[in-house]
Amino acid sequence: MIRREPFAIFLLILSGCTSPSGRNSSVDPQLRDEISKIKAIDNHAHPVRPVAPGEKPDDGYDALPVETLEPQSDPVLQRTGSPEVVEAHHEMSALENDRARLGFDYANRVLDELNIETMLANRVFVGPGLQPPRFLWVPFADALMYPLPTGALIHNPDQKAFFADEDRVLQRYYADSGVTAKPATLDQYLEKVVRATLERQKNAGAVAEKFEMAYLRTLAVGDPSKADAEKVYATGKGDYKILQDYIFRFIATECGRLGMAVHIHSAAGGGGYFNVSGGNPMLLEPLFNDPSLRKTNFVLLHGGWPFGRELTALLTKPNVYLDFSEQTAMLYPRDVSESIRAWLEYVPEKVLFATDAYPAAPPEYGWEEAGYIANKNGREALGMALTGMLQDGEITRERAIELAHMVLRDNARKLYGLK
Repeated sequence: MIRREPFAIFLLILSGCTSPSGRNSSVDPQLRDEISKIKAIDNHAHPVRPVAPGEKPDDGYDALPVETLEPQSDPVLQRTGSPEVVEAHHEMSALENDRARLGFDYANRVLDELNIETMLANRVFVGPGLQPPRFLWVPFADALMYPLPTGALIHNPDQKAFFADEDRVLQRYYADSGVTAKPATLDQYLEKVVRATLERQKNAGAVAEKFEMAYLRTLAVGDPSKADAEKVYATGKGDYKILQDYIFRFIATECGRLGMAVHIHSAAGGGGYFNVSGGNPMLLEPLFNDPSLRKTNFVLLHGGWPFGRELTALLTKPNVYLDFSEQTAMLYPRDVSESIRAWLEYVPEKVLFATDAYPAAPPEYGWEEAGYIANKNGREALGMALTGMLQDGEITRERAIELAHMVLRDNARKLYGLK
């Protein structure tokens, strides 16, 4: 038995205690340096469009803006005055103060500051200042699932605001499709509104369609018959979910035909009324097991938090991917690194970097600050995960660097066919 002197024991205990500034020691220095230099592809974000002088502020960064939510208990990391928010605002303030001079180049400069080469912009519409190749469009498809009145679906104040938001988006899609009123039949609606909208968005550069349906209903998508869906559409009676599920599957099939991925919010979300259990990605497994949808690639946004371990198993589905956006804006790197490591040890070519940069409370916490925090924490969490795998002898240093490039850019390049 080895005996240790009391002072030696004290030193061992002290060496195991790390201050916040000491967290850096948990990432291999060479890996940290490599990760910091990689120009990332951000799989999911909500950038705000720069506007011309006199133009109204941009409001197209989300179909369901969180400004309408009732107060909630915010995570510590995102609270006003937290060290992370203060640092982010300090680091981005010089660029923000130069916004007017930069004009439509402002958003590009934000990406430069974060070392992000390309950002997938989740927006209702795009425009000057958010153009390819730096920004790739991901529009929202939820509104297409609700061609009937939604009053009976409202169960809390947040949903009341959100369904009104979805109706405005649907009316926009009607107008853009040249349709003035709800078509008489489901086939006409699917052809004149749904397919027309998806094809128009694809032709405008969209690389995926985004679903936020976890804010409106559960992720459990059934497989109803067309006859049952037509009956609900024609009469407005019966189980509205039958029609929603049928339209969702139609959209997913069309995305596969058009070569667009389907992005799904699959994690806890904003607002004190959010149905966390209804956002469990395991509810989507029957959908992923449908042979008719194997030509459609699905991306589970936000890593399924807090169901990350369960989500790991879904990566065996050949058309299922995930990113860890949002997590790195509200959780500390150590926590996120544990999920990333589990995914990289399982199916590493399906893991994508993302920030979910979002203007939650500008100017102190705009999309720039959210992007700064998530980008910093995301790279740190990835470094922690790879360092642990390296130290445990699971991978070589060369493989660790290869995995870093895969997560930060190469996996996304392959998924979306980017040059």
